[in-house]
Parts: sequence; C-alpha cells; structure tokens
Amino acid sequence: MELKSEILNMLKNAQGYVSGQQLCDKFNVSRTAIWKNINSLKDEGYEIEAVRNKGYYLKETADVLNESEITSCLNTKWNAREIYYYKETDSTNVRAKELFRKGASHGTLVGTEGQTQGRGRMGRVWESPKGEAIYMTTLLKPQIHPTEASMLTLVMALSIARTFQEMYGIETGQNGVQIKWPNDIVLKKKKITGILTEMSADMDEVHYVIIGTGINMNMTTIPEELQQKATSLFLETGKKLKRSQVISKAMDNFEQDYEKFMESHDLRFLKEDYQKFLVNKDAQVRVLDPKGEYTGIARGINDKGELLIEKDGEIITVYAGEVSVRGIYGYV
Repeated sequence: MELKSEILNMLKNAQGYVSGQQLCDKFNVSRTAIWKNINSLKDEGYEIEAVRNKGYYLKETADVLNESEITSCLNTKWNAREIYYYKETDSTNVRAKELFRKGASHGTLVGTEGQTQGRGRMGRVWESPKGEAIYMTTLLKPQIHPTEASMLTLVMALSIARTFQEMYGIETGQNGVQIKWPNDIVLKKKKITGILTEMSADMDEVHYVIIGTGINMNMTTIPEELQQKATSLFLETGKKLKRSQVISKAMDNFEQDYEKFMESHDLRFLKEDYQKFLVNKDAQVRVLDPKGEYTGIARGINDKGELLIEKDGEIITVYAGEVSVRGIYGYV
C-alpha cells in the first residue's frame, strides 16, 4: 500500500487528532514526506484539519473516489491491489486492455468518474453521468479454458448483488435485489447494474478476461426515456453511501466468489446462492434467439451458468452469447 493510502487509513481509523510525529514514527519517513502526502490528500478533496501541537484530523469527507480512497477500504489479498483511476476516460474496458498490454497484474482495477464511450451488452450505450455512479473494470488473467470465461459474468453479478444486500440491507425477492440472467442486477424490477465481459484468447488459452461493471448508485434523477426500466440505489433506498466503500466491498466479495469458481472451474459452489437472486426463476420468459423467439419457464441455471428453460415438457439450455431473455410483459 502506498504511503498516501497508509496515512489516509490511519486518519480514518483515529479517534481524534494524529500527530505528525506519530505518522513519522509509524511509517519511518520525514515530516516533509508526511506534509506532502497530507497536501496531496487535500488536493483530492479530503478535508483535513491541521492544528499546531495536536496534529491532523480527517473531517467527514465528500464522496471522494481515487486509488488511495479505494485502497484504504480494501480487505482483499490480491484483487484490486493494483488500481488505476481516471477523472474521465472513453471506457474502463478499453483502458484495462491497454493496461494488460503494459503488464498490469491479475486483479487490476480500473475506475473513472465518467465515461465518454461506455458500452453495454450487444453494443448498447451505457449512460455515464459523473460523480454519482460507479464505472469500473476488473482485469483477470485466469488459467481457464476459453469456454469457461462467460461464467465470470455470473460470478461478478453474484458478488455485486451480495454487496448491495449487505451494505444497503436489501432483501431478495420482488422488491429487493435480483439478478436478471446473465448480466444485469435489478432493484424493484428496474435495472441498477450492467456487466460487460470481454476476453482475449487462443483456441485453448485465455490471455485476459475483463469485467466492466456500471452501477447506478447515487443518482437523484434518471433520464425520462429510461425511467420505466432503470433506477438508482439512492432513489429506491434513500441511502447515499460512499462509492469507495461499495467498490471495496464488491472487490472483497468477488475475490471470495472467484476463488470458489476456480476450485471447480464452474459454478457448482455458487449456483445455489446465485439462484436465490434470479429474478425470473420459475416464471414464464421470452427467449430472444436469432434462430427464433420462443417462450418457456425459467428453471434456474446449471453448473456452467446456462439458463434452463422448460418448453413443452423439455429442458432447453440457453447460453448467454447473443441470446436475450425477457419477462413476458417487459424487461424482467
């Protein structure tokens, strides 16, 4: 952890003022180094009070989001231990691909305040307002077969859904957090999170998997044309949490879920938890397959993350790919 993050973490956990000498002794650096890092934190938006003979005190801060803030909240072993944060970028998935080429490590996290070219599944545009939402991408270098990579979308969806449940106190069920297979998370049947997974691979070797996640978190308004199918966590719960805390908890959860996935290279250890969130389980759905649209009953997922559709007494397995699933009367 870099010095600035260490100082921030110490100020956060202090019950009052922390003297400059305490910081020097703790990190074995000069007062000048402490002063420079304190000023850097102030420049990033932290309100730090400095009082002679007392030291430094971190006041309640705004929703600051940067590498130091996220790092100071993390409890992971390897995930998100390398972080790149941009005030604005075209797409965090694009940045992650560049960072892979430059040698970024497994578990690297890329984040931004705003995207100019955010994308969703099947090339759809992802709205990216600044300062209120989460736009992040996780770069992975998994030793898996390319056919297993699509399951990581479901792993991330489960991790994010669990994060919302834990941090917002929201239950599953019709008015709670649910997953719309394979890559959307909904709250009260409206979308709050989209996940876009991309891969580079040869016939039998994965070079990288990048998982981009966009979360409608603290938005106070939703564009009129999206209000029927999208919402934000704030609008539905009335809670405005710090984005760094939600990101850190999500990364903690993903590390745990990813390790369970890697034990078996499938979803056998995660399937039961995933299906508790599945919005259309045992409900009639429309499957929008390029080969022909049909309806059936969604019966959950199998160990490979494929959706099981009961149609005319038979079970059809649906692979995410280019197939979409909708509720009979709308988005879910």
